[in-house]
Amino acid sequence: MGKRRFGGVAAAVAVLLITAVPATAVEDHRPGDQAAFDRLHDRQAQAWADEDGAAFAATYTEDGDVVTFNGDHLHGREGIARGMQYYFDNFIDGSRIKRLSEQVRYLDRDTALIVRSSCLTQGEVPDCRPDSLSTNTNLLVRRHGKWLQESFQNTRYFAIP
Repeated sequence: MGKRRFGGVAAAVAVLLITAVPATAVEDHRPGDQAAFDRLHDRQAQAWADEDGAAFAATYTEDGDVVTFNGDHLHGREGIARGMQYYFDNFIDGSRIKRLSEQVRYLDRDTALIVRSSCLTQGEVPDCRPDSLSTNTNLLVRRHGKWLQESFQNTRYFAIP
């Protein structure tokens, strides 16, 4: 887990952001995509709240990638499950993900880039913890009619002192 691999994921995200085309026409979006994106986000948020690394990883493709808040690179469902469970067991306790904003950009009919602002809340307090504010880039792909996350990059608003 301590090993950080940025090269491939960071380069892919940079290329996507630099070369991303304008959002496609509405007719290219299949009805129900936003609801599917919301369901996927809700599954991830529930797995987070349940502190369940395997359930969180199940929302990713088999070869998915996660670049965490701290810059660690988790690869594949097994690596994501193991890494996230380590975080849940040791660092993330009783927090929930709160989505603040979202912008969806289709790269093609079966590939969507979603840029979100989010934060973590603690317990029953609905307010964001200032040290948890972040922007994340989510690459979703539709495979066999189902949307899954393929890559996730999370970046803090503010550096940890």
